[in-house]
Amino acid sequence: MNVDDIIETTNHFRCIDLIIDKANRKLTESFIKELHFLLKSGTSDSRRKDWFNTGDYKKLPNELGGNETCAPENVTSEMKKLLQRYHSIERKTFEDIIDFHYQFEIIHPFQDGNGRVGRLIMFKECLANNIVPFIIEDDLKQFYYRGLQQCPNVKEYLLDTCVTAQDYYKSILDYFRIGYS
Repeated sequence: MNVDDIIETTNHFRCIDLIIDKANRKLTESFIKELHFLLKSGTSDSRRKDWFNTGDYKKLPNELGGNETCAPENVTSEMKKLLQRYHSIERKTFEDIIDFHYQFEIIHPFQDGNGRVGRLIMFKECLANNIVPFIIEDDLKQFYYRGLQQCPNVKEYLLDTCVTAQDYYKSILDYFRIGYS
């Protein structure tokens, strides 16, 4: 096992704690950057690469599944537009949260860790909007990646994958007799 994997796993739990503590706060750029900082702190990327920019937007171009993403110089303005559009929705639905996630991934604002930060944001926004949250487990990862790649053409791939993950989460809540709406 890679030391960075252990560090990021520990950091991921710190992110979950932060999300639970701040679930009802408005989603902001500073909160998103804080999640990235917590997730990537102490990793070899954050210690050895001055261009990595832990907790801040990317300095170098990157890609998502072989596709270009937002140019580094446009990330700040694109993130502001994304958040503005998202916050203009009065009652956010499951579909709104998934759409935000897809748009976030297309921007790909960080050098690395975008998928993990994006999935953490979905978890937080589900909690904030009284929607049962979900976790994309390993057995769904390939469907999740296909959903992201095919989203412009077939939005249902990503949506169905997230609903499947949510159904699994609901079965755990049911098992422990934890109510949800």
